[in-house]
Amino acid sequence: MPSANNSKHTTELLSPAGDWDALTAAVSNGADAVYLGTKEFNARINARNFTLEDLPKVTDYCHKAGVRVYLTMNIMVRNHELKRFFTVMSQAYLAGIDGVIIQHISFLDIIKSNYPGLAVFLSTQCAIGNAASASLLKAADRIVLPRELPLDEIKQIIASGVKAEVFVHGALCFSYSGLCVFSSFVGDRSGNRGSCAQLCRQQYNGSYPMSTRELCTARRMPELIEAGITGFKIEGRMRSPLYVAGATRLYRKAIDS
Repeated sequence: MPSANNSKHTTELLSPAGDWDALTAAVSNGADAVYLGTKEFNARINARNFTLEDLPKVTDYCHKAGVRVYLTMNIMVRNHELKRFFTVMSQAYLAGIDGVIIQHISFLDIIKSNYPGLAVFLSTQCAIGNAASASLLKAADRIVLPRELPLDEIKQIIASGVKAEVFVHGALCFSYSGLCVFSSFVGDRSGNRGSCAQLCRQQYNGSYPMSTRELCTARRMPELIEAGITGFKIEGRMRSPLYVAGATRLYRKAIDS
């Protein structure tokens, strides 16, 4: 079952864990929580990831360090997959995960009713980008806001009574909130099913017209904390343990100072 919150920090720093080495790097360098996936229903299906059998060991290791574990089940789910989706959810819940990140808003009430104590976060791919839509979803424990939102609009959403999480570091998708079908059309690899080919980062006619600069907000921590943001998330489940260690340590120091 979900563990108690042992973190001494009020603003939560979430680090990516694409494999065991990245997980230990995140925990060792000051993450308050890690987010990770299995080989199913995961928006980074090509990361090394974890098995369902790994999850009890993962949660035990993290909880002993006072770190929470959030499972990414954040892709579009087809009708014939619904039974398996909730089978995976049940096994992960029994393994002791603290929360789940989902893309389907329609799953929110189902999870809240059937998995007591499990936090439910609505993924950035839900594209909840204004206070009116966010206020309808206060049953969620947290809403991961689109990277594209200006800080003033984030403040308005938080003022409506919503707990918000934002990405503070890492890759930016060319499309709004990752809702892109470019990879599906060109390479039959759907970003909304966890296997984006990142075609926007490729070279075309000698340049990179769609490749965005990466996000880095370390110097803006004071104003982001002042805005009342609940969770600060580092992108990177496909990245190396060294990247996870360095980014986690940087943002731990930035938040604490």
